[in-house]
Amino acid sequence: MIQFIGVLSFFLSIYMIICLFRIILTWFSSMGPSRLQEILAMITDPYLNWFRRFPLRFAHMDFTPVLALGVLSLANRILGTIASHGSISIGVILAMTLQVIWGVVSFLIGLLIVLLILRLIAYVARLGTDSAFWRIVDAFAQPVVYKINRLIFKDRIVGFSLSVFLSIAVLGIGYILLRFLVFLVISLLAGLPI
Repeated sequence: MIQFIGVLSFFLSIYMIICLFRIILTWFSSMGPSRLQEILAMITDPYLNWFRRFPLRFAHMDFTPVLALGVLSLANRILGTIASHGSISIGVILAMTLQVIWGVVSFLIGLLIVLLILRLIAYVARLGTDSAFWRIVDAFAQPVVYKINRLIFKDRIVGFSLSVFLSIAVLGIGYILLRFLVFLVISLLAGLPI
């Protein structure tokens, strides 16, 4: 049984790679569909499309593949742990689940920080910020910047560069604090005897 679970974990890893490859190929869909893309779509789209029902689209960005890969990663880690240790506790499953959730959340926070840094540099350097790319970045980042500014400044109006800079700082500090808290909870969960 352990060997079967190990083989299942291996095939799940292969499927994750195929899904990731399919996701990356969708970024280049303007090149036209190829036979490889059609085969990959037949293999992966039933799974990936199941996650499209969740409201994870923001500013022309679809984050459902991140969730889909997170679920595959969690299942693979659980199967891999069972295959290598012969069993798994509820605490370890909960710890792994929290790790996957944190992976998705930290990815989104990191992406937001990088986009805000790029936006701030473009604004300060007076680069052309009228393009479609910057409109998408603004549509994705503005709700977060607005909420952070409301939290700090209440009803006062502040300049764009200051609001973006403070948002980067708050997100960075929040990331560090959340990371510490998440890893503390993960270590507590992993130590549960059940």
